[in-house]
Amino acid sequence: MTVQAKVALPGLTAGSDRPFGIYIHVPFCATRCGYCDFNTYTPAELGGANPDGWLAALRTELRLAAAHLGVAPQVQTVFVGGGTPSLLGAAGLDSVLDAVRDHFTVAVGAEVTTEANPESTSPEFFARLRASGFTRVSLGMQSTAPHVLAALDRVHSPGRALDAAREAAAEGFEHVSIDLIYGTPGETDDDLMRSADAAIEAGVDHVSAYALIVEDGTALARRVRRGEMPAPDDDVLAGRYELLDRRLADAGFSWYEVSNWARPGGQCRHNLGYWDGGEWWGAGPGAHGYVGSTRWWNVKHPNAYAESLAGGTLPVADLEELDAETAHVEDVMLRVRLRSGLPMAVLSAPERDRAAAAIDDGLLYARGERLVLTDRGRLLADAVVRTLLG
Repeated sequence: MTVQAKVALPGLTAGSDRPFGIYIHVPFCATRCGYCDFNTYTPAELGGANPDGWLAALRTELRLAAAHLGVAPQVQTVFVGGGTPSLLGAAGLDSVLDAVRDHFTVAVGAEVTTEANPESTSPEFFARLRASGFTRVSLGMQSTAPHVLAALDRVHSPGRALDAAREAAAEGFEHVSIDLIYGTPGETDDDLMRSADAAIEAGVDHVSAYALIVEDGTALARRVRRGEMPAPDDDVLAGRYELLDRRLADAGFSWYEVSNWARPGGQCRHNLGYWDGGEWWGAGPGAHGYVGSTRWWNVKHPNAYAESLAGGTLPVADLEELDAETAHVEDVMLRVRLRSGLPMAVLSAPERDRAAAAIDDGLLYARGERLVLTDRGRLLADAVVRTLLG
């Protein structure tokens, strides 16, 4: 029996003045990392789903998406994430991009990104991607310290991400990003600095770094609950962030979002669209989309996703219409995290008064008509948002 989507999307019209992107979710992983709560599935969890069936369903979703939008906007960015997109191989990722191009117009100069596990890449892999039209690759390194990788249940060898970054650059990728996680139990300051130095020396132009969060339902959460591993310490996390920020700044990287640093021109345009008011269609199991004032998310399991599309129905699990108040809250929450700053004009009079108090407290500073987090404010970004919104 075909599994139909739970709700129907209303009519959607993308704004002509807002950047439009497409996010593709690849739900496949070889193993599950202990800290990860993303919508991913190992072979044992797939229940017969496979990449070929997923790609066929993806093509159908993109066709229905373009029809649903009516006049589909030009695509400024494409981001293939997961999961582990590189498990599809270069030919599979080439087919994904072809599926986008079959139903949408990808703008000249568009940014086209894929995430990749270093262990499933090679020079030939990067060469094929570059020839296909990918412009950016994001590599999950997390750390170069073997004991940190072991604590995170990462399966790649410490040096493989660095070799992959160099291979991608050698095959023509101007934009290569590495992800780091800091604050893993057992990690030292020196461990993090060696990881940062390795990324810098590998020549990447972008670093994303995230504090380890213990997510409910993960293997890491179970280990913490059983007392096998301590929970991350907030003071340690703050100290590591400051160390990393200084090391990256000394190497020519600038923060442009609280958790992201880039050399000049290396900012991720797709993610900037999320933070700065853009719109996107999220395709794939569990993917989220946002157009106009409508946000929706797809059914999670690849089988339910494929069965819904086989019946000619967009695989939407649920949606919400953002009213003006909710949209305002999210606008403040996201844009204050950017180095470009939060426009004062979006704030109400009471919020501007609270912003003045945050400036007095050393959490924000005014740059022209925008409010920007100070170094201390970046450490307390969530608290700054709560202060502004009252």
